Amino acid sequence: MTGKPNLPIAGLSLAALGGVGLVVAGVSLWLVAAVLLVWGGSLWLTMPEPEIAEVRVDKAEVTRDAVREAIESLGAPLLVLEGTRIVMANAAARAALGGHIQGQDARIGLRHPDAMRLLDMADGESVTIPGFTGTRSLWQLTRRKIDRQRWLIELADRTTEADISRAHTDFVANASHELRTPLASIIGYVETLEEGGPAVDAEAEKRFLGVVLREARRMLSLVEDLLSLSHAEAEKHDHPTEPLDLGKLAARVVGEVASLRGKERVQLVTAADGAVVAGDSTQLEQLLRNLIDNALKYGGVDSPVEVSVAAPHSGTVELSVADHGPGIAPEHLPHLTRRFYRTDPGRSRASGGTGLGLAIVKHIVERHRGKMDIESTLGEGTKVSVSLPVLADA
Repeated sequence: MTGKPNLPIAGLSLAALGGVGLVVAGVSLWLVAAVLLVWGGSLWLTMPEPEIAEVRVDKAEVTRDAVREAIESLGAPLLVLEGTRIVMANAAARAALGGHIQGQDARIGLRHPDAMRLLDMADGESVTIPGFTGTRSLWQLTRRKIDRQRWLIELADRTTEADISRAHTDFVANASHELRTPLASIIGYVETLEEGGPAVDAEAEKRFLGVVLREARRMLSLVEDLLSLSHAEAEKHDHPTEPLDLGKLAARVVGEVASLRGKERVQLVTAADGAVVAGDSTQLEQLLRNLIDNALKYGGVDSPVEVSVAAPHSGTVELSVADHGPGIAPEHLPHLTRRFYRTDPGRSRASGGTGLGLAIVKHIVERHRGKMDIESTLGEGTKVSVSLPVLADA
């Protein structure tokens, strides 16, 4: 607030003229000064109060600015409604719904029947909306009362939680199916052997026992892969720190596999010196064995699997495993690291595959802060490359 005093100009002028007249009449200067002082003082005391300039404050605007400032930097998407109009949308809400949302009517801006129901709900009530911002998205919207005219809409993205729940359900269902199939086969053959009869001669018994042994080994392989996957997931935030020469590891693993499968089936093309990474030797050996095993199963039988460890470049070391088999169709490539995903389920099971090999590889690569890339051309073959950061003080 501001104000200016109204000075008594006329009264002061009259006092000055009176003083001049007294001096002309020969009155003492001291007496004239005293008279002027008293006169001026009386005029000052009778002055009116300064006029106060009235400042109008729009309380609604102040409140709106305070709310906007309070919600703008919050991480959760928030909308403020006056009636049905969206008068505010913080940065997170604008990022999720678009900057155009602010100022729109909520019935147009939210554009979903379930969101429309929220406008008539009571304080604290919420709706869960699948497909709110995308095909697979899941959002929870909650209505909160600010005052008689304003409402706050909280938006919570539940997509990740839904994906995790869906993945868990799928994993349990797939694991149960994968275990149930060989177990049912084992039970069937064992029951046949137990019942005996003329049809079960020595040759049939030997054949049945061979099937039981094969299916039991398949179950054991699946259980071992499930345990490996569980360990890889549990340790993915525990980054290894021990130095490991990737070239020497590749040479050892290729030598062991070649001694079992034959040198013509797997070859070490390059094993560069100085390819030292911070790694878990057990997990990286498992990674390499899984990639070689996949290449041997699904690659060409007449061409070798080629393993390479390139020299460090741009702070990374690249390990690659390539085959010259039939290749993989492009539509399958984005899904190869999913658990139990198979491009050819019949062929995979016949070769003893569990569908978990590349899922384990993916988690090991993530734990080592690396990247994996899969390239494949139909009729030419497949190459899996893993890039890992070079150990800084190697």
